[in-house]
Amino acid sequence: MKKTRFIAAVAAIAAIVVMSTGALAKERTTGRGTGPVVYVLSQGLFYDSIVVADLPAHGRFQQLLPGVGPSGLATEYGPGDHDYVGGRWWVDANENGYMDEEDAYFLCPLLGPGRSEM
Repeated sequence: MKKTRFIAAVAAIAAIVVMSTGALAKERTTGRGTGPVVYVLSQGLFYDSIVVADLPAHGRFQQLLPGVGPSGLATEYGPGDHDYVGGRWWVDANENGYMDEEDAYFLCPLLGPGRSEM
C-alpha cells in the first residue's frame, strides 16, 4: 500500500513539473531553468527552477505547495531567506499535514534572481 502511494506521489510531482513547464514555457522571459516557475510567498517573487533528482526522506526539506500562488506552485521561503533549504522540497502527497514516507522528496533549486512578473 505504501509503495503504491509513493508511486502515485512521484507521478503527481512529475505531472506538476510537466504541466507547469509546458504551460509557462511560452511566458518565460529569462530563458533559465527547465523546471516549473515557483512563486515565493514571503518575497512576492517568481523563480525559475531545475529539477535535479528524487531524494530519500532524510534531512531538512521545505514544503512545496501545488495549486497555490499565481504560478500554481508556491513555497514560503526562497533564496536569501533564513529558512530556505536550497531547493530540497517535499510535497504532502497523502495530504496529512506532515512529512512521512508516503510523501514526495526531491531536489529542485530555485534560480535567481527572482522577478516580480512570471
